[in-house]
Amino acid sequence: MTGRFANIIVDISHEKVDRPFQYIIPDDLKNDICVGKTVLIPFGKGNKLIKGYVMEITDKAEFDISRLKYIASVLNDSMSAQSDMLKLAWWIKNNYGSTMITALKTVLPVKQKMKQVVKKTIVCKVDSKEAVKRSTEFDSKHQKAKARLMRELADNRIIPQTLVTNKLNISSPTIKSLEHAGLIEVIEEDIYRNSIPKFASDNDNVPDTWNKKILSKEQQKIVDQIEQDFDNGIYKTYLLHGITGSGKTEVYMELIDKVISKGKQAIVLIPEIALTYQTLIRFYKKFGDRVSVMNSKLSMGEKSDQFVRATRGEIDIMIGPRSALFTPFENLGLVIIDEEHESSYKSDAMPKYHARDVAEELCKLKNASLLLGSATPSLESYYRANKGDIKLFELKNRLAGGKLPKVYIEDLREELKSGNRSIFSRHLHELLEDRLKKGEQSMLFLNRRGYAGFVSCRSCGYVMKCPHCDVSLSEHTDSFRRTSRLVCHYCGYETGAVSLCPECGSKYILGFRAGTQQIEELLQREFPTARILRMDADTTKNKDSYQEILSKFANEEADILVGTQMIVKGHDFSKVTLVGILAADMSLHASDYRAGERTFQLLTQAAGRAGRGVLEGEVVIQTYQPDNYAITYAAAQDYKGFYSEEIAYRELMMYPPVAQMMAVLIMSEADIVVKEHAQNIADTIKECFKEQRPQVIGPSEAAIGKINDIYRRVVYIKHRDYDVLVNIKDKIENMITELEWNKESIQIDFNPINNY
Repeated sequence: MTGRFANIIVDISHEKVDRPFQYIIPDDLKNDICVGKTVLIPFGKGNKLIKGYVMEITDKAEFDISRLKYIASVLNDSMSAQSDMLKLAWWIKNNYGSTMITALKTVLPVKQKMKQVVKKTIVCKVDSKEAVKRSTEFDSKHQKAKARLMRELADNRIIPQTLVTNKLNISSPTIKSLEHAGLIEVIEEDIYRNSIPKFASDNDNVPDTWNKKILSKEQQKIVDQIEQDFDNGIYKTYLLHGITGSGKTEVYMELIDKVISKGKQAIVLIPEIALTYQTLIRFYKKFGDRVSVMNSKLSMGEKSDQFVRATRGEIDIMIGPRSALFTPFENLGLVIIDEEHESSYKSDAMPKYHARDVAEELCKLKNASLLLGSATPSLESYYRANKGDIKLFELKNRLAGGKLPKVYIEDLREELKSGNRSIFSRHLHELLEDRLKKGEQSMLFLNRRGYAGFVSCRSCGYVMKCPHCDVSLSEHTDSFRRTSRLVCHYCGYETGAVSLCPECGSKYILGFRAGTQQIEELLQREFPTARILRMDADTTKNKDSYQEILSKFANEEADILVGTQMIVKGHDFSKVTLVGILAADMSLHASDYRAGERTFQLLTQAAGRAGRGVLEGEVVIQTYQPDNYAITYAAAQDYKGFYSEEIAYRELMMYPPVAQMMAVLIMSEADIVVKEHAQNIADTIKECFKEQRPQVIGPSEAAIGKINDIYRRVVYIKHRDYDVLVNIKDKIENMITELEWNKESIQIDFNPINNY
């Protein structure tokens, strides 16, 4: 990259990241300066030399050249983790559409000044005899507190100050008085706030299972291949496709062990905080204090301390969701993304990056390897593996040698015909009763993900779909007029609500609504003696709620665990022999082209929770669409069969990963402004890129057309070449600048994981 000027950010380690400043690049430094370089620049009226970071090189002067200053020098020895993060921010800005400042704030979280935690210890400076003598003297003077402390120090020469103040009731003035007299010394030590939950750091309560495990031939082959590549300086992206219970975590841990032994560090991404419970106890038992965790439940002080520890090289492994990817490791060697198919890896705020893609770019910058793992890989990753862009590994057998659970598909249409209007099919009810008698555990999963008010027939299973986009129509109700309409959130197609099924004429055509609390109450009525736990957004609001609920279930303090998708991700309970999947259709017919993929993934993951120990498992899938390919392939745990059918559908409809897709969301307080801007964008794209022939869909009203009095419309653009969409993104950004539109009112999202 060449240019005459450099846009530089300064003082990014401070609380406020201000705007970039432009400097002239001296001729003798042009070959040394690139994005991410650390430089010294004269700053302010006094031209004090301070450190800055090059974030852009350009030929365009933003001010009068006579007012610009020259870069003083390049700090070639200071290419740090921070500099790599600047390059990563630049990549995010170019590929996802955001300002550089926004991208910087994403990869370099703003540091807040946090008060350091100080541990104080009181040390006795005189021998035991002298301490006893002094305590007697203090007693005679009625200085009881001083006497009490000196007697204690005669027996225990070193005591934590918290113990002295809280248990011995000694005040700070008393401590200072004894210190001034030379009898004691108060030693202060800065300590870190611990981000590891108590259950994981308490070694007495953690089963020592990891060290006893020997890798299978399948597992060892994968570890050997990746280690060999690493030793040869070959850094790749790998996809590990392993069936549920096949031992992917053991592969992760063995690879991390080898990476750390080579002086490198590792990042392990997990999809949600719910996985922290069992993931951490495994990692902490093996790696001890070299492990840390990052998640949204931590306090600002805990987060700050973990980044400081990483910067100082005091930890080797960071575990956490999406944000943990930006841990400032200097010698990163391996990034692992577990359950890589999960949608939580996609940011829902600007910039709308995907952690999988950003991790791959980060690994290129760091000369590190990237391992993606899942029992149900995303179509994007498996598509790339089939093309040979990334290396595919497979684990086809369960680690303990157990069988996959037996799966039953229960047709709720038949249940309705036979007079059963309960949310539980007769077969599921019988199996729940059987597990309670045997003292085994059950999990009931309510598939609420992707719920968007779709309408289906309870008699024949027919679903109202868009004739143009092959996604379900969403029901919108006008409460004031008491009318309903069915809307497609891709192309804007709209039709009136129906009262009779167009397929069979049944009156049982309506939206499906159910909740975990409703199911819990029904279970209590049906099985009064059952011990039931519920895990959903309402019961996991507190910091330790996940751990408490999962710990109780793991300790067999409950018979049935009811929950949403958070209960089916990666948990391993040996006594669970029954999994019931309620309302599989709720995600199957979401108004989203990924609905089939998400349903298959959720059902496969849920089914994989059963029979993970020595006891065999059974799974009941309840649905109004028993013949749907996503459900039948999930029941058979047949990923390749599902992939073949789903990728053909994506090819036909030009959906990712076969083609690329971009969503442009336009927002404004004025409905007319939203409509004008959206139409302007659509028309400009069609005119300026007519040779590339992108497919422009819309503009149409967003899924939620108005939020907080802000109107919303969306334009979708499809093309097989990602670079064409990037160019379209650049054109839209230029339009925003030239027409002086509000930058905050337009959001760009590449390959969105949800419809707008």
